[in-house]
Order: sequence, then C-alpha cells, then structure tokens
Amino acid sequence: MSPRLRLTLLGIGAMASPRFAPAGLLLAYGGRRVVFDGGPGAEPPPGVSLEAWLVTDEHAELRSALRRLAAERGLVPRMADADLRDLRIRAFPVVHTSHPTCGYRIEAGVVAVWAPEFWAFPMWAANSDLMFAEASGWNRPIRFRGGVGGHAPVREIAREAAQHRIGRLVYAHIGRPSLRAMDAGLGPVYGEWGREGHTYILVDAVGRHPRT
Repeated sequence: MSPRLRLTLLGIGAMASPRFAPAGLLLAYGGRRVVFDGGPGAEPPPGVSLEAWLVTDEHAELRSALRRLAAERGLVPRMADADLRDLRIRAFPVVHTSHPTCGYRIEAGVVAVWAPEFWAFPMWAANSDLMFAEASGWNRPIRFRGGVGGHAPVREIAREAAQHRIGRLVYAHIGRPSLRAMDAGLGPVYGEWGREGHTYILVDAVGRHPRT
C-alpha cells in the first residue's frame, strides 16, 4: 500500500488577519515533510524534520520572518520544485502581482494543489483531487494599486473550480471580506472554509478520494 498524503493547515489567514495565522501547509508523506509558506504562529511543530520550506512569493511581507524560521531548521525558503522519490512537487506560475509568484502541484499518485494567492484561476490546477485556494475577497476581486494584479474572490473561484473539476476545494487564505461573510453565516457555493490545524488525507492512487 502506498503512503498516504497528509496535508495539515498551519494557518489560513491573509496578511494581517485579525483572526487567523498566516496561510501555511505542512505536507507529510512516507516519513518526508515539506512546509509551504506559513509564518509566525503558522510553523511546523518543534522537532519535526523538514526536507524543504517552499514559498509562493519570495518577496512577500513575511519573507524576513520566514527566513528566520527556516534558518532555525537549516533551510532557506524558496520558490522551487522538489523531487522526493515518489513525491513530486512542481512550482507553477500564477497571475498575482508585478513580480513572479507561484503555486504548487503536489503529485503522489493523488494530486493536491497549494495556491493561496492569485488574481486568475490557475489552469494547471485542473483535475486535482484537493486544492487549497485563495479566499482574500468574497464577492468581488481585490485589485492592487496600479492594476498589477490582486486577489480573485471566493464566488469566482468556486465557479472556476467546479468548471475545472477540482475534487475538493478548501479556502486557505481568508481575508477580511470573507471573514465578514463567515460571520454572516454565508458559505461558498462550492468548496469549504479551511480549518487551522486540520489534516486532510488523500487516501490512494486508485480511488483518488480525499478524506478528512
């Protein structure tokens, strides 16, 4: 039996979230562990050995904190691919801001996607079993000053994810507009809000069914 792909949300907050730690993910597969993004309050438990610390934006506001946290474990946070035997991680570009940013497609018989920030839905995420996605905006996009990108809204992402056959959609970069929607009892028409500390398990390469 092949190892299970275990994906734990370390945080689900957008920048300066009043409620959640910064969006971050801990991957565990066959004894190997990789962290994606995160930051203060959203780092892996002490003593956990890591193969890599991957980021979606090397110029993000949390870059100094991430460098410090990664250095404590002998790592450098970077945008990069990673091949760890039968675990394959690929960085793909996303439309987000004026400098290069990315998301990650994680393949281990099953397919997961980590894409916490984007302006345009990433076509390379299509047909994934599980996708962790942007949720900064709720019903309208958030455009950066100067027209250099921004954040797609949950309602648009839900439509695109259904169209591109995303098996399970988890919103993992929750901004203030989405917080207000949550507090009003609203939810996405497709997908679900992420939960800090929750582990999502992709079971096997045959059924390709994610479970909690």
